[in-house]
Amino acid sequence: MGMTMTQKILASHASLPSVSAGQLISAKLDMVLGNDITTPVAINEFKKAGFSDVFDKDKISIVLDHFVPNKDIKAAEQSKQCRQFACEHCISHFFDVGKMGIEHALLPEQGIVCAGDCIIGADSHTCTYGALGAFSTGVGSTDMAAGLATGTAWFKVPSAIKFELSGKLPENCSGKDVILTIIGMIGVDGALYKSMEFCGEGVSSLSMDDRLCICNMAIEAGAKNGIFPVDKTTLKYLKGRCVREPRIFEADKDAEYEKTVKIDLSQIKPTVSCPHLPENTKPASELSDIKIDQVVIGSCTNGRMEDMEAAYKTLKGKKIADGIRCIIIPATMQIYRECVEKGYVTAFIDAGAVVSTPTCGPCLGGYMGILAEGERCVATTNRNFVGRMGHVKSEVYLASPQTAAASALTGYITTPGRK
Repeated sequence: MGMTMTQKILASHASLPSVSAGQLISAKLDMVLGNDITTPVAINEFKKAGFSDVFDKDKISIVLDHFVPNKDIKAAEQSKQCRQFACEHCISHFFDVGKMGIEHALLPEQGIVCAGDCIIGADSHTCTYGALGAFSTGVGSTDMAAGLATGTAWFKVPSAIKFELSGKLPENCSGKDVILTIIGMIGVDGALYKSMEFCGEGVSSLSMDDRLCICNMAIEAGAKNGIFPVDKTTLKYLKGRCVREPRIFEADKDAEYEKTVKIDLSQIKPTVSCPHLPENTKPASELSDIKIDQVVIGSCTNGRMEDMEAAYKTLKGKKIADGIRCIIIPATMQIYRECVEKGYVTAFIDAGAVVSTPTCGPCLGGYMGILAEGERCVATTNRNFVGRMGHVKSEVYLASPQTAAASALTGYITTPGRK
């Protein structure tokens, strides 16, 4: 029996001719990632285990992004511990205030991850890098500690679900609408510890930002990873960005999949995930009576340049509704700068929004947009669990940047493009 794309990458990194679903393997890592929340725990475990050296200073990334600029003393202490560790071990890819960004937007942008890589990160949305044709998955801080020291990780080889894409997205729809639609179809455990492998002629119509968004939320369907094939779009994105040569792996024609799900992109509609699970999806058009208090456009899911452009096109020359707090967070300093240079920031401010330095901030209920009891937020983030963005009696509605920006103008959940 042939192998899936994910299985081929894992076999290569385990130095095995082949692997099969359920097999336990030890694989070499191309990158180990941590942030300001998870890295301190990993450092403590690293030291507790008696390790003194990292396996490769060039294959470790530490990104301070969750609570920076530091929101309180605890956040400051955690960041300080990361800085000291990075300095002590001469970590090449260390990103602090002024040059940091949200980790899962930053690493692809900076060319730190590449096609064919095997990557672990102490953050559940590490699965984002599958958009580049890499195997990437989130792990706990203890696994990160072991990865820091040994450069290897244990995996159970996942089985796979094939998502066969056709057609092209309608106007005012994006990758966020695609992945919300899929999660609504299969549920938050529909791909539990499986690889979500995207293929079909529809893939070519999706931008890299669309693919990064889709893979980012694979974990919200319970998946071990999400992955796209390496095509012209991928190679164009990587060229001049990644210093390493892409390693291209393709699924065998006789690869075994648990099932195939066919998605016609032309039939996708602006979609919203209602509280309190990402699977609770409805068309935005059915939620026009939902009054909101806040809009957040940003995060590792939707803080990239195309997301900022979508918000700009909707908000330019208009005014955010009275009583609505609209928070816009470019995902990296490079994106922030481009927004300034293109006039997006001015347009956002003129519309009545606030623009923040890159941070995860409100997504996980950290800061920069905490919700009070009874408040509702439309967010381009990835989770809407109870209390995710603040009070346990607040509500988060997940949506695309187009839908979020349109909703900011009316104060109600609004289908983008609708007059």
